[in-house]
Amino acid sequence: MEAFPVEHQGQTMICLRDPMAIAPQPILLGMGGYFLLTLFDGQHSLSDLRQAYARQFGEVLAAGKLEELIEALDQAFYLDSENFARRRAAVMEEFKAGSERAAIHAGLCYEGDPRRLREELAAFFDPPHGPGRSPQRRNGRAPAGLIAPHIDPRRGGPAYAHAYFELMGAEPPELFIILGTSHYGAGPELFTATLKNYATPLGALETDRDFVARLARRYSGGDLFADELLHRNEHSIEFQALFLAWALGTRGYKVVPILVSSFHEMIAAGRMPAADPRVGSFIEALRTELAADPRSACIIAGVDFAHVGRKFGDERAADEEFVKWVEQEDHALIETIERGDPEGFFRAIDKDKDRRRICGLSPMYTQLELLRGRSGRLLKYDVAMEPPTQSAVTFASLAIQ
Repeated sequence: MEAFPVEHQGQTMICLRDPMAIAPQPILLGMGGYFLLTLFDGQHSLSDLRQAYARQFGEVLAAGKLEELIEALDQAFYLDSENFARRRAAVMEEFKAGSERAAIHAGLCYEGDPRRLREELAAFFDPPHGPGRSPQRRNGRAPAGLIAPHIDPRRGGPAYAHAYFELMGAEPPELFIILGTSHYGAGPELFTATLKNYATPLGALETDRDFVARLARRYSGGDLFADELLHRNEHSIEFQALFLAWALGTRGYKVVPILVSSFHEMIAAGRMPAADPRVGSFIEALRTELAADPRSACIIAGVDFAHVGRKFGDERAADEEFVKWVEQEDHALIETIERGDPEGFFRAIDKDKDRRRICGLSPMYTQLELLRGRSGRLLKYDVAMEPPTQSAVTFASLAIQ
């Protein structure tokens, strides 16, 4: 769940939103309702909740109000209940029935109309911030890997453009492994695949179902399809599919879409991710499949870098001084990518227990292990400031040869 304050009819309220859209509509709660919700942890009885409310607000909760809140939350699918389980099963069944993963964010984060979308994406390539629209000759060599943002394209468009410009004017790879940041994976599975084609308003990218199936059989660290529903609303691969479709069209190559969930338990333990059987076995399985495949391949990581400021839990606002420190730390991290050093990359984040909240740690580390020792080249680095929330997000694009 996401919870954030909003102003509604002159009052500050808390908006609850389910980013996976199993609960299809957001819901507004007053401060009293939100306080009670924070105690819905399976450990408090109704009597406990009423007593806690009285202690917090100095008044007795009106008769029936708690029950009304519970019923409203349950009907809106915000409680872990039988009603929610039925809704989740129905959403999963609907998702599995389709052959394509729909372009969920079309018309929201980017134009949904193909003609207007082409114009919008093309403008991101224009100088002075973009690389231009005319590709240079690259001696037939496309990069072995790309790092591209997953921030809203309208905030990070030029950084996307610099990444995908690297594919234009070169002999395009025949296979793209897309490692997307999974923002909402919460189970034991760290890697999640899908067999579905990725739709865009410019056409659908064909998923290499045979490759994915072979990878799933070889992977011994978990079930690549256990959390497939995560693909339904996740944007980190969708935005890569969008720019691939613009830069290369949708024919002549296939994709392997993999969402990578948080490695924060490794950060907490100070343990190199490759030592975890789930991570190590995935890297080995994918490396083996790529080695056996005669096609040219490119590994894309759809990632952002730092998330700092009050919106993300820092007591300090993302002011000029704070952001300057973030940029210095980011560039030190980028140096580890440029020298193809996954251990150095992880240690650079682990040294302060991911204070900057690198929202791409897992896909980038996985990519670096797969492309170990290859040199990287920074294409563009940028910062998206959010003055209303006193926060900032950083992101970058890199090519790995």
